[in-house]
Amino acid sequence: MSVPDTPQPRRLVAALADFDPATLAQQFVDWGHKPSHAARVLRAFYEGDGQANPTVSGLPAELVERLRTGFAPSAATLAVRQVAADGTTKLLLRLGDGRTVESVLMPDFRADRAAGCVSSQVGCAMGCDFCATTKTGFERNLTAGEIVEQFLALRREAHAVGRRLQTIVFMGMGEPLLNLEPVLAAVRRLADNSLGALGWRQITVSTVGIVPGIDALTATGLNLHLAVSLHAPDDATRARLLPMGRRFPIADILAAADRFQARRGRPVTIQYCLLAGVNDSPDHARLLAEVLGTRRMHINLLRYNPTGLSLRGIAYERSCDDTAEAFAAVLRGRGCVAHFRRSRGPDIDAACGQLRRRIEQSLPT
Repeated sequence: MSVPDTPQPRRLVAALADFDPATLAQQFVDWGHKPSHAARVLRAFYEGDGQANPTVSGLPAELVERLRTGFAPSAATLAVRQVAADGTTKLLLRLGDGRTVESVLMPDFRADRAAGCVSSQVGCAMGCDFCATTKTGFERNLTAGEIVEQFLALRREAHAVGRRLQTIVFMGMGEPLLNLEPVLAAVRRLADNSLGALGWRQITVSTVGIVPGIDALTATGLNLHLAVSLHAPDDATRARLLPMGRRFPIADILAAADRFQARRGRPVTIQYCLLAGVNDSPDHARLLAEVLGTRRMHINLLRYNPTGLSLRGIAYERSCDDTAEAFAAVLRGRGCVAHFRRSRGPDIDAACGQLRRRIEQSLPT
C-alpha cells in the first residue's frame, strides 16, 4: 500500500516558519545582506512565538523592510478554536491553499506545563477503521513550515494560560513516517536550542507501523521517542482495524521497534485503543503480553472516543471501565508496564479528525 505522490502546494510568498538558518541565510545573501543576520532573525521569531515581524536590533533598514513585506505573516492561520472544560484546546488551522489541519494543546498534571499534538498530513491514507481522520481521505503532505506553525500556535495558546509547552507528539492527522523529510526538518527546528528550544527528548513520533519508516527514523540517530499504534495482538484482528496491518505483520513491526530501541536505549511506547467486543477481552490481553514477551516497552491504553459509523459501516464503542481495568490487570499480572492515557476534551470534538470533518460537512457544496 502506498500513498499517492501528491504535490505539496507552496505559497507564492514564504513565511519565516518555512526557513531553517541555512535557507534563510541564503535568502538574505540573495537580497544582498549578510547571512549572519539569519540566525538572529529566526531566534527572535521563535522566541516571539511566531510573530510575523520579529524585532531584531542592529539590522539594516532595508532588511527590516524586507522582513515586513517579503514574507507571508504565517504558514497557517487559526480557523476554529475549541476549549474543553478540562482545559484541552483544539485548534483547526487553515493552510495557504485553504486546507485545514488539527492541533491540540493538553494541560499537564503540573499547572505550569502542557503537551502538544501536531499533524503531519492533511487527512490520512492509512484507512484505520475506527479513526475519524481517515473518513476524509488523504489530500497531501504538510511542509516543514506548516508543521512548525502548529507548534508555534500551540505555544502561544500555552503561554496565554500561563503554561509552558513541554512536549510534542506527532500523533495528529496523518502518518508521520510517510512524510518523513518534512517531519524531520520540522523536528530539527523545534528541538534546536537556538530555535524552538524544545529538546530532542521532548518529541515523540507515532506510527501505525511503517517498517521502512521506523528503520529510516532509527538511521537518523535523532534522540526522539517512538510510539507504535498496535491496537491488536494478532495480525487478523489488526488487519481488520488497520489495513496497513496486511502489509506489515506485528512480528516485523516489533522487530523494527526493537532496532530503534536498541539504538536509542529508551522504551518504545505501544499504543492500544480499547474497542468494546473487538480487542478488549482477557484473551486479547494475554496474547498481547505473549507477543511483547520480555520487551521493555510501555503499553499506553487508550479509551476510545466514538466517531460514528466507520468506513466499513461499524459503530465502534468504548470499552466499559470494568473491562478496561480487567484488560490492564491481565497485562500487569504478566509483567507488562501498562497505563491508561488520560481522556481529553470529552465535551469537544476530541478524537483526531472530528473537528475538521464537522467543519467541512457544514460548508456549502
